[in-house]
Amino acid sequence: MPLAAPDFARHFTPGNAFRDEEGDLGTLSVADGGELWLPTGRLVACDPMAYLGPDTQPPFHVGVAPGRYRLEAALVTWSPAGEPPPQGSPRPDLAALRLVVTQAPTASWELALRGGQRLEDLGPGELYGYGVDAGVGAFHDASAGRDFADREATRELLRAPFLADGYRHPGPYVLTGPRGSQVAVFQSGWGDGVYPTWVGRDAAGRVTCFLTDFFVVPPREGASA
Repeated sequence: MPLAAPDFARHFTPGNAFRDEEGDLGTLSVADGGELWLPTGRLVACDPMAYLGPDTQPPFHVGVAPGRYRLEAALVTWSPAGEPPPQGSPRPDLAALRLVVTQAPTASWELALRGGQRLEDLGPGELYGYGVDAGVGAFHDASAGRDFADREATRELLRAPFLADGYRHPGPYVLTGPRGSQVAVFQSGWGDGVYPTWVGRDAAGRVTCFLTDFFVVPPREGASA
């Protein structure tokens, strides 16, 4: 069986807490990430430093109606083992990011597939995901790549909000290209890796959201991150 989806309700319930392998306490919060315009309704998730441009990754097989969709970030702030909670606004880590399609409760999850990917080709515990080599991921519409053909200008655009903030917040930041296309850029959990995106569906099978998990929150209650 391919990798099973965790209970993502835990990620998006403010105040939920868990401990990592060192005993540090992680506490979850949920932040509004703005809206992302999908003029074709076909979503792409990728490492934008490598793939945002004319030769970007293919969109997911599952599409939605064209429109603007809200982004929500599940954030983790940390308290070291044996120490009191940090004061002020500590730097959070991004545990998961979802693109909200409807407000209906999610009843089931499936891995988001793209290109020639097939679930039957996965072995036990395996997954499909997008690789990150620059510590950031992105969501954008399938039509956006041509608006970011200037590679160096695109990389400067993607870095700008993190530099301006001193890398204190993982995003997402919704950025607009020269011709109006949008990209949501965000730090990828604890850094580089391969991260799966899941399609949520309601009880009637309609798409409720797309969600990338960065493996910051343990997959089940009581496990260590």
